[in-house]
Amino acid sequence: MVRCKWCNLKNPKYIEYHDNEWCKQNYDDKYLYEMLILESFQAGLSWECVLNKRESFREAFDNFDIDKVCCYSDTKVNELLKNEKIIRNKLKIKAAINNSKIFKKLQNEFGSFYSYLNKFTNNKIIYEIGKTTNQLSDNLSKDLQKRGMKFVGSTIVYSYLQAIGIIYSHEKECFMYKNKN
Repeated sequence: MVRCKWCNLKNPKYIEYHDNEWCKQNYDDKYLYEMLILESFQAGLSWECVLNKRESFREAFDNFDIDKVCCYSDTKVNELLKNEKIIRNKLKIKAAINNSKIFKKLQNEFGSFYSYLNKFTNNKIIYEIGKTTNQLSDNLSKDLQKRGMKFVGSTIVYSYLQAIGIIYSHEKECFMYKNKN
């Protein structure tokens, strides 16, 4: 079975992610939150690196319980910095806590994080291949940064939008490929 070129066929987690999750619409706020936090840890690294540590991240971040993450103290930050099973970058860990608080504010302001995203997407799916940013990711990134989020540059946001199914990017050779028609 032919898959997108980026999918490491030697990594079962990557194949599972490619086939059953990537570019599939999932607008549940818990999933949107988890993916935003994980994508922010990807900055400067490969998604495969983050994906391989996903279960450890879930464990370390209280199964991405936003209320718990919003209350993390310096003691918890130090505990996370010692956890060899996750990416131990102090700036990213502190950003995850900060971004969680902003995510929660957006949920309160718009009713859900997905409703906030719809302010930019108008409930449309974008079909495109071979890009790492676009006008949507630029605009969303700028707004998230203006609100105080960190590690949400346009490339990270674009990758996030692919992950949650707002941007559909399976390559033409891939068995998952489809266009908007």
